[in-house]
Amino acid sequence: MPIENIPEIFIEDSKAHPHLFVYDFKMTSDVVKSKVNLSMNMFSFLQVGKKQVHFADTSVAVNKQQSLLLKKGNWLWTELLDTEAIYYCKLFFFSEKKLTDFLSKYTNNIQPTKDEIPYFVIENDPYITSFLNSLSNLNTNNAGFMEALLLVKFEEILLYLLHKYGTKFELYLHSLISKEVSPFKKVVESNVYSNLKLEEIAFLCNMSLSTFKRYFTAEYKQAPGKWLQDKRLQKAKDILQEGTLKPSEVYLEIGYNNLSNFSIAFKNKFGVSPTDISN
Repeated sequence: MPIENIPEIFIEDSKAHPHLFVYDFKMTSDVVKSKVNLSMNMFSFLQVGKKQVHFADTSVAVNKQQSLLLKKGNWLWTELLDTEAIYYCKLFFFSEKKLTDFLSKYTNNIQPTKDEIPYFVIENDPYITSFLNSLSNLNTNNAGFMEALLLVKFEEILLYLLHKYGTKFELYLHSLISKEVSPFKKVVESNVYSNLKLEEIAFLCNMSLSTFKRYFTAEYKQAPGKWLQDKRLQKAKDILQEGTLKPSEVYLEIGYNNLSNFSIAFKNKFGVSPTDISN
């Protein structure tokens, strides 16, 4: 049984790494068993059929009256048809960053219990049905607009479930945040938006540049220069879209030493100049 990397197998652009992603999963086979490498936390809103998920030390089964919030990880799951000849669920993936942003905005800084459970069962109700219908009606080719809409819908469902389940759900959300960060990752991610060169970050990690590059690629699955540039340019785009700062006020903040190099890199990545975004 091959391992399925989810949501990667559902994303058409293999280079895309969305923070929020919705996918309609349908099947007509009687039973499908899968080994799943789930790289993002995921809502599985089951609408037709049955689902069973096996974790390291427990399992859970749900029907169409229930949905699941699943923690990222390696799981085994089985999808089964019910009385109808189709299995259908709407999958809503979200990154740890978006979850962290939500928790800092709307919840208290509480500590989850040590007995962490990799799933949360949600009882479907009319509000959730209405929410899923609204997701189905999101249909636009404007990527920026879609991203903004999905963020609104992401916050909506989490706020509703916090209202419905209270502290129990809040504790579960906090348990989804990774607790351990390696010293290497801590140094790298604390310097994402600095103007330090790669060899300087490598020095802070007590590594030679060549060792740092090998270690980085193994950890992040991407070359460090490209990874850092993408992170910095995306932050610059987010800031410029807010409309409060100009490109000349942004480039130093995200690690570029001059406006010209920043503008060239920005246009190469996004197809428009920074001034086009900020105007």
